[in-house]
Amino acid sequence: MDEQTTLPAPCAGLRIGDIAPDFEARSTIGPVRLSNYRKRWLVLFSHPADFTPVCTTEFVALAHEAAAFEQRNCALMALSVDSLFSHFAWLRMIRDRFAVEVRFPIVEDPTLVIGRAFGMVSAQDNDSATVRTTFFIDPAGIIRAMTCYPANLGRSVPEMLRILDGLQAIDARGALAPANWQPGEAMLSPPSQDLDEVYAATDITGWFLRDSGGEA
Repeated sequence: MDEQTTLPAPCAGLRIGDIAPDFEARSTIGPVRLSNYRKRWLVLFSHPADFTPVCTTEFVALAHEAAAFEQRNCALMALSVDSLFSHFAWLRMIRDRFAVEVRFPIVEDPTLVIGRAFGMVSAQDNDSATVRTTFFIDPAGIIRAMTCYPANLGRSVPEMLRILDGLQAIDARGALAPANWQPGEAMLSPPSQDLDEVYAATDITGWFLRDSGGEA
């Protein structure tokens, strides 16, 4: 008789366009609830562990650019499995060593409940040491973009800001952001869905590859 193969349960995951799951948890600025960040943008990101080299450089960089996110009406929120008091000790070390204070909340998730709800960790994992995931959540609570890096590669804060700028420009103009787009550069118009316009285009790409006009 053939043996039945039992496959592991799939990792819980979210997709672009999903509503970000709500949660309430302790953080370094007190209790936080995700839904309280509605009506503004939110970047929610996980880090493998406190007192690790790559994560420390990320938090220093993000603390230096916190005002840039605030200018874009965007809050920052971090999450890891470490305890609240581990977060406190780490932030004190960062302040004393690098002369910068991390004021955005860092959420504790020792039971992995939040990480699993967001697909940041596998259902079989006991820690989040391999996870460096970022969610860009719009004012309606919708996930608009996601990135995921390995534990040994730090995020690019300029790219995080570029993604945020691009999403906001797309919403404001109803346009498309091309490769390597930067704020102030031209954007693209959505392609035509009218056959007469396709045939009437002055060149073979004119109906689908066209500037939206003006600056973002």
